Amino acid sequence: MNVLITGGSGLVGTRLSEILLSKGFSVSHLSRKPTDETGKIKIYHWDIDKGILDSKALLEADYLIHLAGAGIADSRWTDARKKEIIDSRTESLRLIITHLKNIPHKIKAFTSSSGIGFYGADTGTKHITEESPVGDDFVAECCILWEAMADNVSKLGIKTVKLRTGIVLSTKGGVLAKILAPIRFGIGAALGTGKQYQSWIHIDDLCELYIKSLLDDTMNGAYNAVAPNPVTNFELTKTSAEILKKPFFMPNVPAWALKLVFGELADVVLGGNYVLNQRVSSETNFQYKFIDVKKALKDLL
Repeated sequence: MNVLITGGSGLVGTRLSEILLSKGFSVSHLSRKPTDETGKIKIYHWDIDKGILDSKALLEADYLIHLAGAGIADSRWTDARKKEIIDSRTESLRLIITHLKNIPHKIKAFTSSSGIGFYGADTGTKHITEESPVGDDFVAECCILWEAMADNVSKLGIKTVKLRTGIVLSTKGGVLAKILAPIRFGIGAALGTGKQYQSWIHIDDLCELYIKSLLDDTMNGAYNAVAPNPVTNFELTKTSAEILKKPFFMPNVPAWALKLVFGELADVVLGGNYVLNQRVSSETNFQYKFIDVKKALKDLL
C-alpha cells in the first residue's frame, strides 16, 4: 500500500517515512526536490506557487498525509510571514483537492496535521479536550483555516482525520532541540514563569498515531495528538538537564526578553496548554509507548 506524504522531508515526515517503510508500506513524497537521497522513496514534483502537481502521485496513492507547512516558530511573525505560514498549509492542500476532483484516484483515507494551537496559544491550566472552544489569536486562526481546508477533502468522500499535535519530542529538531541547545552548554533555563503547561508527544508515538488514523476505519474528525501527561516548561527543561547530566541553576528567561527577541511569536513559548487526548484514549485502542516525559526523554537522549 502506498502512502503519499506532503512535507515528507520535515521533522515528522522523515521519521514517519522510516517507520512506514519498516512496516512494509511503499512511501512517496510530493516535493520540489527531484530525488530521494535514500533511494527508498518515490518523489513526485509539485510547486505550490506555480500550481504544479504531478497527478501520478495521487493516482498511485492509497493513503494521503498532509504535513506541509512553513514552521510556525522559525522566525518573527511579520504580516508576510503570517501569510506564508497559513498559505503553505492551505494553498498546498487546495492544489491537491483541485487535482483529486479531476482524476480517478483510489485514496482510502486522508490525515492532516493540525495543532493544539487550535484552542489558542495560551489556555492556562484549563483542561482542554476536542470539545473545547477555538482560540482567537493568530495560531488559532492558522489552525482553523488549516482544518477547514482539510474538511474539503472529506467532502470528496474520503475518510478524513485531523491530528491536533502538541510539542513533538525529537532530538532532530523542533522545540526540544531548541531547549537542549543551551542545556548542553550548561546554561539551560525555564522560559517565562516556567509554570506554563506543555502538552507533548514522543515523535514515534505521533508517527504510529498517523498510521493508525489511516488504517482505523472508526477514526474520523479531530483528535488531540498528545501524550496523557502534560508537564510544565520547568519540568521539561529540568528533566532534560538531569538526563544529560548538565547543571540547571540559571534564572528563568524573563518574558520581556523573549518578547524583545521574538515579538508576537513569544506568545507560543510563554503560553501554556493543558491538552487531554480524550478521543484517542476513549474511542480508540491506540497504545502509547511513552506516557511519562522522563522515559520519553531518556529514550531520545
